[in-house]
Order: sequence, then structure tokens, then C-alpha cells
Amino acid sequence: MEHPIKVRYERVSELAHIPTRGSEKAAGYDLYAAVGSPVSIAPHETARIDTGLRFEIPDGYFAAIFARSGIAAKEGLRPANCTGVCDSDYRGNYIVALHNDSEVTRVVEPGERIAQMVVIPYLPVFFEEAGPLSDTERGAGGFGSTGRR
Repeated sequence: MEHPIKVRYERVSELAHIPTRGSEKAAGYDLYAAVGSPVSIAPHETARIDTGLRFEIPDGYFAAIFARSGIAAKEGLRPANCTGVCDSDYRGNYIVALHNDSEVTRVVEPGERIAQMVVIPYLPVFFEEAGPLSDTERGAGGFGSTGRR
């Protein structure tokens, strides 16, 4: 990448780990559990896991918080809201609400990678009320309508 963007952060816990990438080309930066002891998450329950970090995402971008494929596939743990959206004006701690989709209690260890953060640009829009919208071949066909041919 020619010009990486700068994301400033503040460590608000001595247990915090700076986000890391699994490989040079990885889009996501792993977020770590800044907890002092293991956290048990019962089946179908959710626990809020603090990263111990705050971020200053540049204007025009947001931080998307996604599941890590390994912890989701192997442990059944994923962000409770599936994808978190952290706006550029948010300055609080990044906390991941991890949900246990499995049938057994799962444990998050101190310093464990719990989610991944991808910094994404967005386009600001304005909404304009209109009369009838333009026609398309699809029209108002919704759920599953494009799969029927």
C-alpha cells in the first residue's frame, strides 16, 4: 500500500495489546482481550470483552468489527451484533460483545485474539424524497427473487 492511513490509539489498560495483522496482506487487524483473568461465556450467552484501547479513526472512515474466522469456527464465538460499526467520532473503549453460539461454555483467555477490525472508507449521502422511483428489471423482487430463473 502506498499511503497507509494513520489511526491514533490510546492504551487505557496495561493489559491492552496493539492490534496486529496475521499476514502482510490481511485486511483485518486482530483485537485482543484486555482481561486480567479468563472469562467464561455460557452457551447462547454474551460477554462484553474490553480491548483496553480507544481509537481515533480518521474522518471519512469507520472501524468495522468482524468475527475472527478461527474463534468463530472452532469455538462458536462471534460478535453479538455480527458486525460492529465504530464511527470516526467515537472515542470510548473498543469493547467486543462476544456471543457463544455453541452448546458448551467457552473461555476467553487474557490476551486472546477476540475479533478483527477493518478500517473502511464510506461515502456520505443525502436522502432525497421522490415520487415513483425508476423501473428496473428486478423491480421490487426481494428475498431470493434473483435466484429464480
